[in-house]
Order: sequence, then structure tokens, then C-alpha cells
Amino acid sequence: MGSFRETLVAWGPLGIFAAALIESAGVPSPSGTDALILLVTIARPDSALLCAVLAILGSLIGSAIFHAIVSKGGEKLLNQKTASPRGAKLRAWFLRYGLASVFVCALVPIPVMPLKVMALSACALGVSRTRYLAVMLAARVPRYGAMASLGAQLGENSNAWLKSHLWQMGIGALVLFIALYALLRVSEKRQPAVIVP
Repeated sequence: MGSFRETLVAWGPLGIFAAALIESAGVPSPSGTDALILLVTIARPDSALLCAVLAILGSLIGSAIFHAIVSKGGEKLLNQKTASPRGAKLRAWFLRYGLASVFVCALVPIPVMPLKVMALSACALGVSRTRYLAVMLAARVPRYGAMASLGAQLGENSNAWLKSHLWQMGIGALVLFIALYALLRVSEKRQPAVIVP
């Protein structure tokens, strides 16, 4: 695995594109793209913008592949897992508020955030490809832009900065999720009731 990462680093921005595509298509690689962006931008600060753009593009293509695969075969599996009353409640909750979870997990570069679980649930439950990709784009632009900027500006100190700010990022992610959840609840209550004749 180390030699594969070294190859991707040697490819520079194209390696970042490949890593983002592979990771977003469903191959587990916790923070692999983030680490690669840092490594490449530390070595080549002038390529930061290109690295961020290619990471975002690779992530969107990979996410489209992931959505296509999961939306075809995942619903049957998810139906089995959510057959119980408790599972049905979880499913109903996710259909209302799940994309907020996907957004927060895709935005914050903390490995413990279960993005794949959330993304799998969203695609299997029938979230449209357009909505799913829009959420991924909204999360990946600031995340990969920030990572590329961090590597270019802080250089070798980037990892130390990230490690020293893990708690702040975790709290920020929680606050963001609560805010999005509250916003969705408020907008849901403001929608006019549908009168069935």
C-alpha cells in the first residue's frame, strides 16, 4: 500500500485525482485523499489550486460511480436490515435528515466520521443522483480547498496543525449537524399541510 501511495504522490495532481476517484467510488481509504493533497502541496505549493480542483472532480466522478452501484443493489440489502420497527424508524429519519449527515461527514476531515455508512444509506434509500452529487460537491469544495491551502501555506507543519485542532473540528461538525437538523425541522414545519380529499 505504501508503494501505491508513493506512486500517487509521484503523479502529483493526477495522483490526487485518482485517489479521490477511488476513495469516493467506495474503496476504503480513511483520509487518503486528504493526506495525498497535503503531501503534494507541501512539495509543490504552486499546484495547490490544481490539486484542489482535481480532488473535487475525482470525488464527484467516484461518487457518481458509487451511487450507480449502490442504488441498483443496495436497496434490497437495506430493506432486509430495516425490516424491524426500529429499523423502519431509522430509515424514516434518514430519508428526512440523512443528507445533512452525509454533508457533515464529507466536509470534516476526521477519519472516525462514518461517511461510507451514511453515503451507502443515502444511495440505497433512493436519494437522487443529482441531490447526492450536489451535497458531495458542497462538502468537497471547502474541504479539499482548505487542505490544499493548508499544505501550500504551512508546509511540513500541516499535520501538526490538523492534529492540534481535531477537537475543534469534531465540535464544529457536531454544531453544524445540529444547526442543519434544526433548519430542516423548521422548514419541514413551515411547509403547508397537504389536504387529502
